[in-house]
Formats: sequence, structure tokens, C-alpha cells
Amino acid sequence: MEPGDPLAILRDSLRGAPIIWKGDYPYFIHPISDGIPRMDPDVLRATRDLIISMVDWTKIDLIVSVEAMGLPLLATVGEATGKPTVVIRKRSYGMEGEVEVNVSTGYSKSTTYINDIKPGERILIVDDVISTGGTLEPILETIEGMGAKLQDIIIVIEKGDGRERLSVEKPEWPVRTLARIEIVDGRVEIIE
Repeated sequence: MEPGDPLAILRDSLRGAPIIWKGDYPYFIHPISDGIPRMDPDVLRATRDLIISMVDWTKIDLIVSVEAMGLPLLATVGEATGKPTVVIRKRSYGMEGEVEVNVSTGYSKSTTYINDIKPGERILIVDDVISTGGTLEPILETIEGMGAKLQDIIIVIEKGDGRERLSVEKPEWPVRTLARIEIVDGRVEIIE
């Protein structure tokens, strides 16, 4: 892929992404959200650069993401900015202060575990996709309940009404996305 506009690189990578159905839920497959098909390093670099350019780094103490597909973003953004990172895990470690969070996506329910977030820390959340907001909402509520400040929230791909719903219900949460898509006639379409 040629170097160029990071947003164009990300959007181009989304066009033509395969679609599978989980029940009646259309699920697009993309390297940022699924790790397959293989990741073009230019797409990850472009995504990282977009995130970095959007954030006031003087106001961030910690970068947080949810396993598994938030991990490539967390690693590249953390390494490039020198900020520490924490992964919200899908299994318990039993560490002191660990907090359990029940989450629900458009097609599954699970439990996540938050460790090592301290009261007063200014948090940047990075993640791959927001659809319904069913994963993000309980995690954000829990982080706030732990006394941390949700300074910025950047999700790479927006599909569905989750971001819009959260912006109405919780306008204090600064949820932003890089690319908005819809599935139209079994294909990924970019919403400009």
C-alpha cells in the first residue's frame, strides 16, 4: 500500500471486508477487528497515526483497551507515545482491586476483568469496534466507578448505533470513531 492519507488508507482497507452472519447479526471481518485476513502494516500504522493525532497527550496518564483485538492498537499507540498501557482481560487474575464487568455484544455475553487502574488517572480508551455499545458501556461505567477520569475514547470502526446512543445517554463520555460503516446488500459501505 502506498503511503498517504491515514484515513483514506483505513477506509480503503474496510471496503470489501468479508461479511459473515452470526444468527441475524451481520459481522464484518477485518484485520483491525478480527486479526484476519492478514494485517497490512500500513493499515495498522495509519490507524495508530490517526489515534495519536486526535489526542491531547498532556492529559493522558494511561491507555486502556479490551482484549483481544484492542491489543494491536494498544501496543502501537503505547509504544509510539511512551504512555503506559493496561489490558482489560477476559479472565480473572485475582489481583488486589480487580473489578469484574459483565458485557454484552450484538451476539454474545461475557465477563471482563479490570486491573491496575487507579483513582484520578486520566484514561484514554482505544478499541477496535463499537456496534451496540454493549461492551463499552459497562466498562466505562466501571472505570468511572473506580475513580478514574475518562479523558478520551477512540474506537476505530463504528457500525450500528452504539456510539450515537452513548453520546445521548452519556454525553460526558467523549466517544469518537475513525471510520463509520454500514453493511448494505452484504457489503461494507463507508459512511462519510
